[in-house]
Amino acid sequence: MATLRVPDMVPTPEEDAQKLREALQGVPLSSTLPLWKGYGVDEKSVIRILGHRNATQRKQIREIYHQLYNEDLIDCINSEIAGDFKDALILWTYDPAERHARLAKESLKKKFSVKHLQVIVEIACASSPYHLIEVRKAYCSLFDCSLEEDIVSVVPFALRKLLLGLVSSFRYDKELVDAELAKSEADVLHHAITSKRFDDDKVVHILSTRNFYQLRLTFECYGYKHANSIEEDIKNGGKGDLVSLLKMVILCIDTPEMHFAEVIRDSILGIGTDEEALNRVIVTRAEIDMKNIKEVYPHMYKCTVEDDVVGDTSGSYKNFLLTLTGDKY
Repeated sequence: MATLRVPDMVPTPEEDAQKLREALQGVPLSSTLPLWKGYGVDEKSVIRILGHRNATQRKQIREIYHQLYNEDLIDCINSEIAGDFKDALILWTYDPAERHARLAKESLKKKFSVKHLQVIVEIACASSPYHLIEVRKAYCSLFDCSLEEDIVSVVPFALRKLLLGLVSSFRYDKELVDAELAKSEADVLHHAITSKRFDDDKVVHILSTRNFYQLRLTFECYGYKHANSIEEDIKNGGKGDLVSLLKMVILCIDTPEMHFAEVIRDSILGIGTDEEALNRVIVTRAEIDMKNIKEVYPHMYKCTVEDDVVGDTSGSYKNFLLTLTGDKY
């Protein structure tokens, strides 16, 4: 469930756009003072508006803002706000499909590591099939090439088959399962995984085409029919990038809230904070299942998401993240 809190009475997009203009320029529009005599960005007002609007409302605000002021709201945020708060706010203001397309592009531009493929796995395995299509369309529009083309040009050969299968599929999205099929495909997965053929065509076919409800039943049958769970057998299969990718895929399909809890926790641990990962999870899941992530977090780490955000962030950046997680109104 989502943690985004939208008020019962929402101002019009025009009113929100005008208030954002005032907040970003640091002076009321009705004032006779020149803009250079403003008082700095009113970050509280920016959070109060954008932090309590859903994706459709934010899109309308951005469109109206451009009509009224002939400027892109994101460009204005970029020029008036700095640091981690700016990065999180811009990510939030993007249309969800554009946001994920940009996140995928950035991940593929970095020096390769399996960790950088997290966002692509999340798009393919923790999103609706319709969202995946919109992301692929946005990617082509923004970057004049397909997501698949960039995966082929960047991702090592051993990982391509599985990743391309995941991003190219269109799954059935209804809660429909076939128990006999789950049992038989659990056996297929078991044979391939215990034989260490992690990118077997049948494995790729099952993971990339079956609906998520069917796959969860298949994973459940796997545990019933065989000595170990599918996660344990993959772990026992050795190390390497393909094993790491397959573990990520299984977790993201089976219990996405646990995957995202892990990403948040990993972003907090160690020296410094991985703000990119922290922003990605909180921003992309606030309208989907952030409440589920918050529920499993204490069971996994003996503290709350709020505890970790408060402990590792500050100022408007902290307040904005807590607004999205529903911990600050």
